[in-house]
Amino acid sequence: MNRLITFEGVDGCGKSTQLKLAAAWLQSRGEQVVTTFEPGDSPLGGEIRRLLLSGEHLPVAECELLLFLADRAQHVRSKLMPALSDGAWVLCDRFSDSTRAYQLAARKLDAAGLEPMLRFAECGITPSLTLWFDVPVETAVERMRLRQLAGEKSSRLDDEAVSFHQRVADAFVRQADAESERIVRINAAESIDEVHQQVIAMISARFQL
Repeated sequence: MNRLITFEGVDGCGKSTQLKLAAAWLQSRGEQVVTTFEPGDSPLGGEIRRLLLSGEHLPVAECELLLFLADRAQHVRSKLMPALSDGAWVLCDRFSDSTRAYQLAARKLDAAGLEPMLRFAECGITPSLTLWFDVPVETAVERMRLRQLAGEKSSRLDDEAVSFHQRVADAFVRQADAESERIVRINAAESIDEVHQQVIAMISARFQL
């Protein structure tokens, strides 16, 4: 079993905060931890992220999908594989489940027909555990609004209509139902500390810590 854990959910679900807390907890136990994210956590990926999220250019749905997959292949080969080979824990903010939710379901592309392309971009790497941070879309949208009021710049995907984010949320529900062994639901509507305790419990149970 590899030590790749992916953190998934709609924008505003709190996954990025929880990833940092989980990394700190593992490091406090003396573990080697690599934290990463998609899209963009490689030199080439940074350029792809800018193209995808800046809003400077508006890719059609098919182009958007291919850019995300290009970023993933580069990310897997250049960062995930070396870290996993070294025996590190790898905590990744978004992976293929986000692509299924955002680029396939929310953009209404052919999910079944495009699944082989997602597998190809993964280069044989599958998470041992995926933590899905489930929160009502209304709550997530309000959190994003508050972040923007605090000065955080929104991305092109953040600014999509509520109906888009609802399709994303619904897709995560379907994915969790379909892969209940790998994808574990976290109640992300609770306080940060309460959510963190759920995360610790799930990681401890899966990896027998």
